Amino acid sequence: MKMYKRLLALLLALTMLLLCACGDDSSKNDDRDDDQREDVSQSDTDDQDGNNDVEDKEEISFDPKDVVTITFAHTLSTRLQAVLNDYIVEFNKIYPNIHIQPSYYGGYQDTFDQIQSMIVMGQAPNVAICYPEHVVAYNTANATVALDDFIDHSEYGLTDAQKADFVTAFYNEGKAYGDGKMYTLPMSKSTEVLYYNKTFFNRYGLKVPTTWDEMWQVCAQIKAMEPSCIPLGYDDEANWFITMCKQMDTDYISAKDGGQFLFDNAENRAWMKELRGYYQQGLFTTQDLFGSYTSELLTGSYGYMSIGSSGGASYNQAPGNEFEVGVAPVPQMDPADPKAVSQGPNLCVLKNADTTDQELMASWLFIQFLSTNADFQMSYSMTSGYMPVIKSATRHASYSAWLSQADGYNGLVARTVQASINNFSSYFVPPAFNGSSKAREQVGDLMVKCLDGLSVDIDKAFKDAIKECEN
Repeated sequence: MKMYKRLLALLLALTMLLLCACGDDSSKNDDRDDDQREDVSQSDTDDQDGNNDVEDKEEISFDPKDVVTITFAHTLSTRLQAVLNDYIVEFNKIYPNIHIQPSYYGGYQDTFDQIQSMIVMGQAPNVAICYPEHVVAYNTANATVALDDFIDHSEYGLTDAQKADFVTAFYNEGKAYGDGKMYTLPMSKSTEVLYYNKTFFNRYGLKVPTTWDEMWQVCAQIKAMEPSCIPLGYDDEANWFITMCKQMDTDYISAKDGGQFLFDNAENRAWMKELRGYYQQGLFTTQDLFGSYTSELLTGSYGYMSIGSSGGASYNQAPGNEFEVGVAPVPQMDPADPKAVSQGPNLCVLKNADTTDQELMASWLFIQFLSTNADFQMSYSMTSGYMPVIKSATRHASYSAWLSQADGYNGLVARTVQASINNFSSYFVPPAFNGSSKAREQVGDLMVKCLDGLSVDIDKAFKDAIKECEN
């Protein structure tokens, strides 16, 4: 029996390591990488058998007098840990019997790696900050707890008002893992925005582009004025490809039938060929092609626009406030139907073989508090620069006062958040399944390969990328 258990644990570990191998590139070591990930709207994994929820169909009971300790694995910086600790105090005013033990696990990949090992050992934390591809792996190990019974709990569930308060795209991300069940609540979110040198634009009467046609016109104007500059930088190649598929309404991937790789189509190939022409004209660059975050183009006066994460606003502030920075939505194919990627971490509840109902309910109450408490969401947003996941936080008097101080100098973070929350209806998240992270990696590599090499056969490069996904 001991040998059997060892073999079972080994097989589980190998399975999860294989899943991890399909994950994102963790070599870009910066806070902004928190947003350069594959957040998920849909997922369909054949190995999710629907047994990840609580087996007891009766409502889980909770004893408010029974002291319980909950471990919380997080990735928060020192500043954000201070916000968390303040609100753990507030949480304990409501539930004094629930003791929260927060633990910093490092970055997202470090946290994922540690939790995988802890699941194998039967020592998973009760609550974890996670990304959807992590949940796909945790579900494979049958370690994630479905939240449906907690959400619908007659005493401790979400009210209709709380459900309506969530930004729809952020909430729905948690319930599309292939079996129709809800596995996460949103923690905080970001998107991509266009940062630009507003002082320069005003001086020369340039129009801030709202469409991609306008973008290339403005880039050509700037290039004519300053031939040595690179007018535009785009930080995340994979995000650009995925966003354009959504804006052009072309296929990227699908979670149907266990996952399909669909990005090799005529429309996407034509867009890539057009884009390569603009690159060869020196109108733009990307992070990998430039060799660094393209905010350095903007702040170093080598360029005048950068598209990057709203969570990285502070990196786009001009040194010494030499010029004002403007913030606008990413350009669109159709401004009447805008599409922008939504990214950022979620919260999940994990279980071990010996996890009790009291621990499960306490874990649920904690993530419910973090997601639905307007004061916490407001404070977290003001500290991190991420968007709150509930609309009521944006109407808070203190939040409105903070946003009113937004400008293109020291108030750039507030200006960026303000621009982001004004576009809640435009956000989307790409589908996820076992293999979707590999698709993201391949389309990012495809961008670099096709743009940088005139001799590269774009049609063949697309076919090769599909083969890599399917291997």
